Amino acid sequence: MKVAAIQMVSGTQLQANLQQARALLREAAQAGAELAVLPEYFCLMGKQDADKLAIAETYGHGPIQQFLAHAAREEGLWLVGGTLPLVPDGADGACAPDAPDASAPPQRVCNSSLVFSPDGDCVARYDKMHLFRFDNGVEHYDESSVLLAGTQPTTFDLDARDGQRWRIGLSVCYDLRFAELYRAYASAGAHLLLVPSAFTYTTGQAHWEVLLRARAIENLAFVVAAAQGGEHENGRQTWGQSMLIDPWGKVLAQRAQQAGVVMADLDFALLNAWRSRLPALEHRVL
Repeated sequence: MKVAAIQMVSGTQLQANLQQARALLREAAQAGAELAVLPEYFCLMGKQDADKLAIAETYGHGPIQQFLAHAAREEGLWLVGGTLPLVPDGADGACAPDAPDASAPPQRVCNSSLVFSPDGDCVARYDKMHLFRFDNGVEHYDESSVLLAGTQPTTFDLDARDGQRWRIGLSVCYDLRFAELYRAYASAGAHLLLVPSAFTYTTGQAHWEVLLRARAIENLAFVVAAAQGGEHENGRQTWGQSMLIDPWGKVLAQRAQQAGVVMADLDFALLNAWRSRLPALEHRVL
């Protein structure tokens, strides 16, 4: 299965970001991708964290979700929509609202990754479970100021063109530091782990690649990480280095910085071969 990780340098204007994403998705589809993964916050990197609230959509409705459905259908892609802000409703395990009045504008939103089939149907939703907080005296981030945490892992099944069925586990950015999430996916039979991200330059330079390769190696699974990568209008600098990794920890393809498409063929037979040679998943004790 050919998979594309879409790297972006999203700005402060929603429509410009959607146009950039659309062009990159078309490029991926024309190159033969079956699955394309957009980065976290592909639709907006605002001037301030609260800008997410202004574009928040109700699950199942809104221009960003319409854009994703249309792109998936028009390009014939399985499409993972990085993340977008969704109004919390607590339905079906989604992150729940914390406002006393549910009809009031949300003060915090879910950071949600939505999966669309080539028919344009939304087939899975994952709300980011771990919220990033970092303060080194120069940079300060606290996602919990505008985001609510998700409560459960999510997988979906993808039937590839060659007839192979892939089970895919969803995660987002800071989730990468929590190995137990990915172990849960391995226990659920996942073959591929997705990590749309907007890693800071500081943390990415130190830990991005080693964590991604570790998640692949310890779970004997493919990993695809689509990232934000560059200098953004809001002054933020993201690490980039979108990459695809095989179950032995080999980096199959990557892109350092700036917008572009990173692609590789993921070989299901190779995954089975490594799991047969080193049956570590069968040797778990705890």
